[in-house]
Amino acid sequence: MPTHEAARLRKVRLGLIGGGPGSNIGPAHRYAALLDGRYALLTGVFSSDPERSRAFAAELGIAGDRRYGRWQEMLEAEAHREDGVEVISIMTPNRSHYPIAKACLEQGFDVICDKPLTTTLEEALDLLQLSRSRGLICAVTYNYSGYPMVRQAREMVRRGELGNIRIVQVEHASGWASTLLEATGHKQATWRTTPEMVGKSSVVADLGTHAHHLLRFITGLEVVELSAELATLVPGRQVDDNAHIKLRLSNGARGFLWASMAATGHLHGLRIRVYGEDASLEWVQERPEELIVRPLNDPQQILMRGFEWLAPSAQRSSRLWPGHPEGFLEAFANLYNDIAEAILARRSGQTAPKERLFPDVEDGVLGVQFIEAAVSSHLQQGNWVKASLDLLAANP
Repeated sequence: MPTHEAARLRKVRLGLIGGGPGSNIGPAHRYAALLDGRYALLTGVFSSDPERSRAFAAELGIAGDRRYGRWQEMLEAEAHREDGVEVISIMTPNRSHYPIAKACLEQGFDVICDKPLTTTLEEALDLLQLSRSRGLICAVTYNYSGYPMVRQAREMVRRGELGNIRIVQVEHASGWASTLLEATGHKQATWRTTPEMVGKSSVVADLGTHAHHLLRFITGLEVVELSAELATLVPGRQVDDNAHIKLRLSNGARGFLWASMAATGHLHGLRIRVYGEDASLEWVQERPEELIVRPLNDPQQILMRGFEWLAPSAQRSSRLWPGHPEGFLEAFANLYNDIAEAILARRSGQTAPKERLFPDVEDGVLGVQFIEAAVSSHLQQGNWVKASLDLLAANP
């Protein structure tokens, strides 16, 4: 049975920006980076308050001379250390992603950034060109692509087991903010529903881009046109909290994406269904060990994580034997492991893996393009708008 055995390479030197006291995503990043021993967490700036940042760094056991108060201070100091960090992971509010990521790349650091990559397409394209010109990695944590059975679904579609794809239904419909949570002082709800902090759309940036990337990752198809309706369903909210988006895909297939933070009673709510000529498949994040396959003229199958008959990418992404559940943190760690291999290969002059399974800067750019297209369509009363982008033409 497969187990996850990390390559015995030196650890990647890691610094963090954000994810301090009260953060939901900060612990996920830290646990994911450290789970398989691929990274050494050496420094970080964990709060906009310098004293809180230094205090939290001390709690994490970071050396005293690397407990910085400002991220600018950290980048400057680490760039001049022989043992300075090699990659910076960014988990701050959306509007700050661009200036921080740009400064990191300009100082020669690889970057791991939370989604969305930026709040405007112009900024995202700037990071694309900068990372290309510097030869640096700029990864984006669309972390659901790290699940073994998501990677199994991708392999099955790539091998043609579903036949020509006709329909894709994907949703990330959560009920976490089905009340005016931000009015209670809830930290995460406050920044995620403050327009100047989240960008042009809250729900598409926060949840819709995860669904968009999952569709692209599994099917290999691009969204070429879309028709969107964005809505604010919770009275008193300043941002959109629900999106219904019709999709036209690059092979002529049709799709639909539903993103919501106001789906009362739903928990995480991430699900994808892909329908081909010969079969369909379904994956639900709350049951991540299962991949449901429905052939045209054969009985339904439920494939389970951890078995040797799965695709190599699914087997490599598992750590435990079947029957011992793996979940969110392990999927997140798979992305961190894939990024570590790419960073070490580049920095040591070795050949990187032919296929990158982790989301990179191009995925980040397309996510921002998707947000802008959805907003544009909504402002035009749901008119169909172009949602594709020629990234090959976006050369530095």
